[in-house]
Amino acid sequence: MIPSGLQPEAATAEDNSMSTPSGAPLSAAGEIFKASRWTRGNLIFPTRIVVSPLHVSRVKPRMFGTTDESIAISQVASVQIRTGVIWSEIRIDSTGGADPITSHGHRKRDAIRIRELIENYQAGRTANVS
Repeated sequence: MIPSGLQPEAATAEDNSMSTPSGAPLSAAGEIFKASRWTRGNLIFPTRIVVSPLHVSRVKPRMFGTTDESIAISQVASVQIRTGVIWSEIRIDSTGGADPITSHGHRKRDAIRIRELIENYQAGRTANVS
């Protein structure tokens, strides 16, 4: 039995001390990937992509509040990555015909990690269903 003062705590989005091999913070909701402030539209309020076992979300902070778009992992049809010299643009299409989630200004390795996570979550979900 672990004494109550020594219980491990779950990581949150604000807790950057725990991170994944890609360097993305790990939260109870999933991995968070933040766009670079050096890219268009991300200077003051950088876009975040959150990938969890249940959904993929694009969170765009605003002066007052946030805009949040999400697609269920089971509804993701494709992930397209367009890379430039430094930054990548990622597009996540859904099977339901809804508007795709797009985000630019992510590092190449983060974009690849987002795609890998989505593919792994989809493969795990179909393996558990069968």
